[in-house]
Amino acid sequence: MPYDAVNMADWQISEEAEKNMPTPEEWQEKLGLQKDEMLPMGRLAKLDFLKIINRLQDKPDGKYIEVTAITPTPLGEGKSTTSCGLMEGLGKRGVSVGGALRQPSGGPTMNVKGTAAGGGNSLLIPMTEFSLGLTGDINDIMNAHNLALVALTSRMQHERNYNDEQLQRLSGMPRLNVDPTRVEMGWIIDFCAQALRNIVIGLGGRMDGFTMQSRFGIAVSSELMAILAVATNLADLKDRINNITVAFSREGKPITCGDLEVGNAMTAFMRNTINPTLMCTAEYNPCMVHAGPFANIAVGQSSIIADRVGLKLFDYHVTESGFAADIGFEKFWNVKCRFSGLKPHVSVLTTTIRALKMHGGGPKVVPGIALPDEYKKENLDLVEKGTENMVHLINVIRKSGINPVVCINRFYTDTDEECKVVRKIAEAAGARCAESKHWELGGDGALEFADAVIDACNEESKFDFLYPLEMKLRDRVNLIAKEVYGADGVDWSPEATQKAKMLEDDPKYAGFATMMVKTHLSLTHDPTLKGVPKGWRLPIRDVLIYSGAKFLCPCAGTISLMPGTGSNPAFRRIDVDTGTGKVSGLF
Repeated sequence: MPYDAVNMADWQISEEAEKNMPTPEEWQEKLGLQKDEMLPMGRLAKLDFLKIINRLQDKPDGKYIEVTAITPTPLGEGKSTTSCGLMEGLGKRGVSVGGALRQPSGGPTMNVKGTAAGGGNSLLIPMTEFSLGLTGDINDIMNAHNLALVALTSRMQHERNYNDEQLQRLSGMPRLNVDPTRVEMGWIIDFCAQALRNIVIGLGGRMDGFTMQSRFGIAVSSELMAILAVATNLADLKDRINNITVAFSREGKPITCGDLEVGNAMTAFMRNTINPTLMCTAEYNPCMVHAGPFANIAVGQSSIIADRVGLKLFDYHVTESGFAADIGFEKFWNVKCRFSGLKPHVSVLTTTIRALKMHGGGPKVVPGIALPDEYKKENLDLVEKGTENMVHLINVIRKSGINPVVCINRFYTDTDEECKVVRKIAEAAGARCAESKHWELGGDGALEFADAVIDACNEESKFDFLYPLEMKLRDRVNLIAKEVYGADGVDWSPEATQKAKMLEDDPKYAGFATMMVKTHLSLTHDPTLKGVPKGWRLPIRDVLIYSGAKFLCPCAGTISLMPGTGSNPAFRRIDVDTGTGKVSGLF
């Protein structure tokens, strides 16, 4: 029986569901794993991905299902909830199913949005571990990333304090001649801390470091998280880490983690992150957690490794892309699938009545403030106007050769008539459409949704990329802007034009992925523009180079790698029972 999602908090549902959660030993038997393929870590376990893939290399892959969404409200529209609900619905249909989701950042968990464990009867358990560090991947990434900054800043201090002969005698390294105005990396911490966006370090005497401007980003924005999402094995991980550009010399030469002789030690910190963590839904469907949420520079996808494992272990494997389809699906389509060589069978477009009303002209949605009444009462006019955004993104997905399934992630305040409007318009646009009450009813509420996905998986897909790798960077960006965002064209700043031309002329960047950076709250670069804006151009102000991940990141407008904490953050409601150690108050 599903839990009372209307009256129970998510952490309470998780606590009840955890009472019957399989142990690592039970999971080993359920999934048919060998003993050495499970790496127990308390109540959880990591999976030795290489041993599993090698043993099952001749087994055909299962069906590959991607979950994305329409352009969301600032509250998010439930991609993780929908992913869990789909797994639960497929499980109720008796098929072998599992998935791969991303690990939440401590920043949103302790801020306004809360954890990314799903919700109601469609969430991941154990929720406390999931929300508070899990098996340590983000902590390992923080240590590895900040070690690179330790190596750089200490090197800058020593190069200032010693001449060439002394430096060679003391360190055995040549002078790198770091340009303090061209340090590419900042420090990271896994919280939303606006006070750390711009800082000065090295204050004090000559032995207290090199005085310069610096910054912090949120941990999941680290290039290391991007690398974890696309790495294929430990050797690939180490090679990519050593190629990260930390800074530039005064002569303009890139200085990498390899040049600082720190990349191997960083990999040692990250040695355990390479293996996915095994969790499950509230109905005990297995789900791996691997890589993090930041859907700009850090890809925002669960890892290629987890997907490869899931496709071997399960007949149906569900994976999630961050943000809306213009960002998350586009990167899944043209970056992740190109890197992995995997082809999806279907994409699910998560849709909510709330978001459609916003795109139809509804009042502003503000995190931490109660939704206006327009979002709680039937309003067919707002819903119908808002479906323009949904149809646009249906068409984006269809350009990849996939016919999507629109999932109406239905809440108990939504009405039958509102859902009928969405279904009619989605089907007219060429998509399957299903209502799903997984939040309220778990797998029993997702049976229609599961059936639509099974049908879609049995349909032949003609998946192909939007552009060939041979296409020049500026041509790629122009194509994405027009075909995915609906822009009339692209306006490049003089600085971005100069950098793009340099990158296009250098053959070492020819195979780098194009990782677009823009707001997720609009199809445009302007988060205030909802629906499907017309008559606009995409401004590109810079191109960031992520040489380890092999990404070129054209930036549309400004983007902050460090979110801020709001005035009513979640940490105010989180507590721990000092007698039992149980955590309460998590979303």
